[in-house]
Amino acid sequence: MSFGRYLKDRWKTGVLLILGLASLEVFLLVFPVHWSVRLYGALGVIGLYVLGVYLEYREKKTFYGEILENLQALEEKYLVCEMLPEPRSLEEECFREILLECDRSMLENVNHYKRIQEEYKEYIELWIHEVKLPIATSRMILENNPGPVAESLGEELTEIEEFVEQALYYARSSQVSKDYFITRCTLKSLVSEAVRMNRKSLIRNHMRILIELEEESVFTDSKWCVFILRQIIGNSVKYRKGGEGEIRFWALPEKDKVVLCISDRGIGMKPEETGRVFEKGFTGSNGRNHRKSTGIGLYLCRKLCLRLGLGIEFESLEGEGSTVKIIFPKNSYILTD
Repeated sequence: MSFGRYLKDRWKTGVLLILGLASLEVFLLVFPVHWSVRLYGALGVIGLYVLGVYLEYREKKTFYGEILENLQALEEKYLVCEMLPEPRSLEEECFREILLECDRSMLENVNHYKRIQEEYKEYIELWIHEVKLPIATSRMILENNPGPVAESLGEELTEIEEFVEQALYYARSSQVSKDYFITRCTLKSLVSEAVRMNRKSLIRNHMRILIELEEESVFTDSKWCVFILRQIIGNSVKYRKGGEGEIRFWALPEKDKVVLCISDRGIGMKPEETGRVFEKGFTGSNGRNHRKSTGIGLYLCRKLCLRLGLGIEFESLEGEGSTVKIIFPKNSYILTD
């Protein structure tokens, strides 16, 4: 904010001052007052006016300058209302009240939508809990009536269960810290559990599993980590190349972290698409050829990894396969929301 711009905004009072001085000069023409006295008087009034405007400008510049400095220093800009300087004029007090009222209104709206989101999340979790019962009942019926049709329906039922589980983890992904338990785990046990839970799909699609892991220990939540691994395994199965496929697990121990690598020999991805695999809803050209692709799996994996303090990276070569790297810290830690 420059003084010239501030003075320009005061043009109305400047015009009134000039009109007042012109009227005064006309009035003084009837008196024997020397022209130099009238000139110096007019210049004095104009000088005092400019000085008064300048002092007012300095006060406002200081007040708004402090607000701008505080705003630039904050990561959460909406907290600037908590750092407003003490008002020294009626205008500054009105401005402060306007900001505080806007802040209160924003917080009320945020809390309103938080309640709506929480209610929706509770409904989704309740729905998932309820839908598991007819799924389990359907599976029992199929097991009691074996045959080619039952086997096909069983495969479809397995996919339904996986989508239901994905929906549950998605609903809880924004509040992982309320449902986590950090313990010391071995990568081999995590991978083995994920493979075991996906065994039917792996066997049905003739996937070979190579687990080249020792007893590398990491600190994480085993339940959430196994879910992440299952999503990655599911992608490898979905985008396999030919009739058979292969998934290989190995680790790269480093000084302060352990990198778990999961690679396959699938169809891979185009180079220009690999940077977008963690975007919500992104399926790429491969996904368009697979109607079951939703673009949620890797997005959810990245979201959960961020919540758990893990890193995740993706590499791929078209026609040769893909590799997902999950980066675990070696030391224990406590998550804070």
